[in-house]
Amino acid sequence: MTRKTNQKAVIYCRVSTKKQAREGNGLDSQETRCREYAGYRGHQVVQVFRDDMSGSLSGRPGMIAMLAFLKKNRRDNVVVIIDDISRLARGIEAHLKLRADIAGAGGMLESPSIEFGTDSDSLLVEHLLASVSQHQRQKNGEQAKNRMKARLQNGFWVFNAPFGYRYQKASGGGSVIIRDEPLASIIAEGIEGYASGRFGSRAELKRFFEDHAEFPLCRHGFLTNEQVNRILTRPIYAGYIESKEMGVSLRKGQHEGLVSLETFERVQERLTGKVYAPVRQDINVEFPMRGFAACGCCHHPMTANFSTGRHGKKFPYYVCRHRGCEKFGKSVARAKIEGAFEELLRALVPSQELFTLVSKLFRKRWDEAEAKVKETRASMKLEIAAIEKKVAHFLDRIVESDSATVIGAYERKVEELERQKLVMVEKTSRCGTVARGYDETFRTAFEFLGNPWKLWETGSFEDKRIVQKLVLATHLEYDWNEGVRTPELSLPFKMLGTDFDREKVMAEREGFEPSIRF
Repeated sequence: MTRKTNQKAVIYCRVSTKKQAREGNGLDSQETRCREYAGYRGHQVVQVFRDDMSGSLSGRPGMIAMLAFLKKNRRDNVVVIIDDISRLARGIEAHLKLRADIAGAGGMLESPSIEFGTDSDSLLVEHLLASVSQHQRQKNGEQAKNRMKARLQNGFWVFNAPFGYRYQKASGGGSVIIRDEPLASIIAEGIEGYASGRFGSRAELKRFFEDHAEFPLCRHGFLTNEQVNRILTRPIYAGYIESKEMGVSLRKGQHEGLVSLETFERVQERLTGKVYAPVRQDINVEFPMRGFAACGCCHHPMTANFSTGRHGKKFPYYVCRHRGCEKFGKSVARAKIEGAFEELLRALVPSQELFTLVSKLFRKRWDEAEAKVKETRASMKLEIAAIEKKVAHFLDRIVESDSATVIGAYERKVEELERQKLVMVEKTSRCGTVARGYDETFRTAFEFLGNPWKLWETGSFEDKRIVQKLVLATHLEYDWNEGVRTPELSLPFKMLGTDFDREKVMAEREGFEPSIRF
């Protein structure tokens, strides 16, 4: 086909990604080459259309706009100039469709790299080049995927950096993920809090994250439940790599974990098990005891709300909303319940003698545990060896079995044992290495046990929820005639012998018959 000269022309340029369009000069260089060709042919370039997306797709914004322009100027027989056949498409189906669309819109395709024609030889060359372009795209994709898989197998993360991490150039080439503070510490505290029961549900953990202004939000301006779920279920936060899509099993990563693998496994157990902590999805910061305060008649947790007085002033109340209760709909002022609980907290002050004794017992147990480090490490190694023996046993059964169902069951069991082994290996490596000393480890705990009222008075909403979980063994019930009933305390405060049981005193070391010297 003879190429025409002195025609009205448009230029079409394309790169594969937005990053190439932003950081590279591919679009500009394509346009320059096409303009040079247009000048040589005497064409008048009236418009340039650009795209920054894969060539396997035919529905691109720039291409759609160009086809609309061609249809509008059909009578002018506009020439469409592309730098190379691969810029039109990187797939044979997309190429043929776009060729037909351009011809149907009245355009004529030209390129400085190839002469388009309608004879059999020209079409053969065009189709061969389009097929080669598709093969290159597919091959590049396969090579990129293989390189990503190999890097994953070596313990390197290759996808977008998750919350709490950022990429940093490595000295040996490539990039590795490192902690991104202060977000990393916030996430670590959240995961550990969920594992320990500090946060009774994912909703409470979500509120904890949202309370930190440093925590990133989604494009809609809030933290989604799926984002919280990914934080809890990704082993990358424990320092491990896994990708079921790439066929890469769990293995130690080349990055620092935010929590231990043991903590991560406890989280998974909580996610798949039963939640024991008092949990409500409609917790309000104005009512920290919602879910803990209960009706003394039906024993069910009370809800809470504000009631508006005749002058428009709002008054906070806890209300029984359990249907079937004879006190249904009856309310009690927030100050009565929370005031009674605050009096309880003020009274929870153990005697100094008992508190000192408990501290000494903890110190003694700490020293004993440090002295048994070698024995503990040896026991862990024996447990690891036992797990390896079980794995070998199941692998032998897999080889002997012909049933796909049985093989699948054995493989799941092997995977479970391998995860247990990784946890034990991590615990063995940490055995004997104390991140913090005794005083630093137990300082906060003993301060709380010595005066829980202080944390309630000065703490945040989440701190007040924690105080109730740590102090109360049951709900704080409100008797509609007598007021707040004396609650059952948690085990630590029972053992410390608070002011609630003054008749219990420490026995003398001597004086019982027969006399015993401790």
